[in-house]
Amino acid sequence: MYTQIEIDSHFEGQLQIAYLNQPETYNSLTKTMLRELKKFVQDCNADFNVRCVAISGKGKAFCSGQNLKEALSYKDEKHEERFIQRIVVDYYNPLVQVIINAQKPVISLVNGPAVGAGAMLALICDFALASENAYFSQAFSNLGLIPDTAGTYFLPKLMSRAQAFYLAFTGKKLSANEAKQMGIVADTFSADEFQVKAMSVLEQITMKPTVALALTKKAFNKSYDNSLNEQLDLEGILQQEAAESEDFQEGIAAFIDKRTPTFKGK
Repeated sequence: MYTQIEIDSHFEGQLQIAYLNQPETYNSLTKTMLRELKKFVQDCNADFNVRCVAISGKGKAFCSGQNLKEALSYKDEKHEERFIQRIVVDYYNPLVQVIINAQKPVISLVNGPAVGAGAMLALICDFALASENAYFSQAFSNLGLIPDTAGTYFLPKLMSRAQAFYLAFTGKKLSANEAKQMGIVADTFSADEFQVKAMSVLEQITMKPTVALALTKKAFNKSYDNSLNEQLDLEGILQQEAAESEDFQEGIAAFIDKRTPTFKGK
């Protein structure tokens, strides 16, 4: 089914992890990989049984960014003068949209370097967990390009305006711990513990009330565009939706019974 990503399933299919699987190119992004990753997230979103989605990389890197050799060949293949724009519009932007709009948590597990579009792939997920041997680099300026993969939208929101400009202008390698201090990575773990610790977080998220998490994600994303009053109105609407879920009823029953709730994602 997939040729450039590898899927790992856990907890009876409730957790699905996609590994970028081109370690010989440090998981550089190709049209095929971007298309497969988009389909993976879409399929997970449509599958009621799936309650959490994660993206990681095989080998030493998370993702080294766009495969430049393929990008340059695209111009010759398509005889397209605006070939960079076509790649962004046809392959990157749709992937950004499905990750942001997915009704499941989408979490990046940054096992190694994340560069250029690879860094943004990690950061557009709902949150990133990183190995301490990972680093992030907005390396676009090294090639005379601008941050894409929603970089110009999210970077100034994930950090201060000055920091966003600094990283975009310089392409500085930001260590995982520096990224955590800046608030763009949720947590870091030692390389030896990364897989175990990250899996523990994924298990916790998978067993949470999926409907409430999806509504929280929707509300957070809307907050970028809403006024305070609009956001307050939205909270009321979405809170009612959450209260109509089976998981809310289970949460209340567990609270009354003084036990740990068993959520089913309904």
